[in-house]
Amino acid sequence: MIKNFLGVFFIYFAISSCNLDINDKPNIIVFIADDVSWDDIGVYGNDQVVTPNIDNLAKNGLIFNNAYLTTSSCSPSRNSILTGRYPHNTGAAELHTEPPLDMTSFPEILKDKGYYTLQAGKFHMGEYAKRGFHEVHDNKQINGLGGEDYWVEGLKERPKSKPFFMWYASYDAHRTWGENEFSGTHNPEKIVVPDYLVNGSLTRLDLANYYDEITRFDHYIGEVVNELKAQGEYENTYIIVMADNGRPFPHSKTRLNNQGVKTPFIVHHPRSIKSNKKSNSLISAVDIASTILDIAGITPSKSFQGNSFLNIINNPELKFRNYVFAEHNWHDYESYQRMVRNEKYLYIKNSRPQFPQEGPLDAINSPTYIDLKDAEKNKTISKVQAEIFIKPRPNEELYDLSNDPFQNKNLLEEGDIPHDYEVLKKILNQWINETGDTFPEKLTKDWYLREQEKFNESSLLKTEFHGVRGEMPGSSVLATKNNNKGPF
Repeated sequence: MIKNFLGVFFIYFAISSCNLDINDKPNIIVFIADDVSWDDIGVYGNDQVVTPNIDNLAKNGLIFNNAYLTTSSCSPSRNSILTGRYPHNTGAAELHTEPPLDMTSFPEILKDKGYYTLQAGKFHMGEYAKRGFHEVHDNKQINGLGGEDYWVEGLKERPKSKPFFMWYASYDAHRTWGENEFSGTHNPEKIVVPDYLVNGSLTRLDLANYYDEITRFDHYIGEVVNELKAQGEYENTYIIVMADNGRPFPHSKTRLNNQGVKTPFIVHHPRSIKSNKKSNSLISAVDIASTILDIAGITPSKSFQGNSFLNIINNPELKFRNYVFAEHNWHDYESYQRMVRNEKYLYIKNSRPQFPQEGPLDAINSPTYIDLKDAEKNKTISKVQAEIFIKPRPNEELYDLSNDPFQNKNLLEEGDIPHDYEVLKKILNQWINETGDTFPEKLTKDWYLREQEKFNESSLLKTEFHGVRGEMPGSSVLATKNNNKGPF
């Protein structure tokens, strides 16, 4: 009798302990903006854009000053984050392509380990990723809402017996922009235009509308924070704020410079981060999956090519990576570029130098681009502004980020070339070889003419190659099966 009682007791204790373990795990929310550059958030030095809620999370959290995406293109970037793999290793290196169904995402692992997982807002990642979520709410509302309409509701309706992971993906600030409740927040006459864009009325209005979209994104983050506090979950929730690629302007989106692949990255967790902290260590988007699983006390998948930076969250002074890598493949137009950055220098290798880098369709279909073209025509354009029109471009670019934060001065065109040039070339080639990157003979060609007659989406002029895919980088060597992390 006593023996049976003890058996039942131990079974009950084991079950209770298991439930306690899962219920004690932290919640995690990732807020990911669509097309927002790293310095377009207040705490990164932009005193024009209104982002009080994000700024407040940052002031009581951890700001990463050197967080890098693996590409400046929406779906390849998001898939890279979700799988912890470089774009050519996901099988979906180009815009609007999907990884194979057997690809593993970190939300799927969280779900399998007892987390309730929810996606709301922009999806754009593929069918494999849907396995990772109990619910997917990816329908953009007719009234232009950016997916945030379900963020608070999702928190309210979640099962209260499980820790949760939320992938809250805004459509803001993707073009095209329309009226919203924050329109007019930023006065175009007061906008300070960066040197690489023309200080014209069209550009100032364009930037003001863009900042309005970011403010809207910020507002709904604040709504979620208020709901977390109301539910008593605020203290136990890791909040991450980031973006998928740079602003949809010339010189930014689809580029491998800081404006393209450097992302705002803020981590907030009251229980482990007690006051404003900053980390200058390099981190990569491929590290996010491992880090989130580490936060949840789960062993990362062997398929992840990144490493956990949880130790930095606990101790921001620690150094993490020596190098970060990024790639740019087809996004509306034919392209093939690779980038590596160390602590001081950023190196780009361009295998399609015959083409200019004006930006994707939404960037060249913008008022800002009209100002740039007019300045070019009128010969009032500066060298920095005219950089997007250069063709052929240099095969290689090297920038000193400590003295040239916006990559305006290619050191390889100067006389004094630092030793890091040879080091970074070698490291980039090592990464290419170890991770199974390839340079296909038949890349996907331009789907659209590079010079459009009109600037509106209904008149986009397509090429004869529209809808035709070339060979995906890495496909010939089965890069989707290659788990090598490359140099770290």
